Amino acid sequence: MLRRDDPPLQAAWATRFAACVERDGAPPLQSLIQAGLADLPQPGSGATLARWRALAAVAEHDLSLVKLFEGHTDALAILQESGDAAAWAMAQPGTRWGTWCAEPPQARLQIDAEGHLDGTKAWCSGAAEVTHALVSCWNAEGQACLAAVALSQPGVQVTAEGWRAVGMARTRSVDVRFSGAIARPVGPPGFYLARPGFWQGGAGIAACWFGGARGLAQAVLAAAQRRDDAFLHMHLGATDSAMAAAADLLGAAARWIDAHPVDDAMRVAMRARLAVEAAATTVIDRAGRALGAGPLCRDAALAQRIADLPVFLRQSHAERDMAALGKHLAESTTAAPWML
Repeated sequence: MLRRDDPPLQAAWATRFAACVERDGAPPLQSLIQAGLADLPQPGSGATLARWRALAAVAEHDLSLVKLFEGHTDALAILQESGDAAAWAMAQPGTRWGTWCAEPPQARLQIDAEGHLDGTKAWCSGAAEVTHALVSCWNAEGQACLAAVALSQPGVQVTAEGWRAVGMARTRSVDVRFSGAIARPVGPPGFYLARPGFWQGGAGIAACWFGGARGLAQAVLAAAQRRDDAFLHMHLGATDSAMAAAADLLGAAARWIDAHPVDDAMRVAMRARLAVEAAATTVIDRAGRALGAGPLCRDAALAQRIADLPVFLRQSHAERDMAALGKHLAESTTAAPWML
């Protein structure tokens, strides 16, 4: 149980996770929850880095699993942040949560004054596995809202539609249709985007990308340790510099969030996300060049990671995020941010 940034507790979590993996092979979300491994520190609580280390560890093992694990832990963090005791009471032991807040224009949910949900929600990761979800939706006044919904009730249909990718296929991020399903509003309109935890959680996604990239980087390192090859060493050196820079920026972001838990973390989160995305892209390219076709075609775990990671990285908005960060900096009245 991770409660603070405490190395012995982090080591204990890692030991329990390793035991869970050894026992269950590729442990489903339910196994991690039952083992207490999803009991992570709240972002900004003083142990943000411990939280992200846990996400990275699960990602290094299985990117589809961490997609569900991150969604569950993010939902619990949002419920706690809301301060809504009745909403938090829905998170009973044994429940498994998704956080479904993508907003494609063709798939938006409406919520009425009585809490009934109608419409289609897209990109619902783990829809066939989770028991509850936090969903973004819109009220009659056109305001963005957040609601908690149990998925076992009438009026909820998990479809087989909306996902064709090979990468991250095991997340089963399909469309879910709602027809009069009862939901509980969480926080006031606008709460989801306005809360400090929005960007804190957004930076946590980068920890998942980092863990996925670390799995590839470890494969390059292992190959270089087996074979004395100058070109392999060159790819390992490029991999190391990219991963080390990303790790440093993630660590700095976690420390900033813990020191400023109620401040807007947009700039910090965007920097971390963009840096980790760039590092992961470098590692994907270097791993393919360093390892060659043999491992990519014959090693099932490596092939799955190579398929999964590029799809997961597209949770970034790429150049749009770069433009948003640049605009934020250009409009800032603070001093130039680049200091040693």
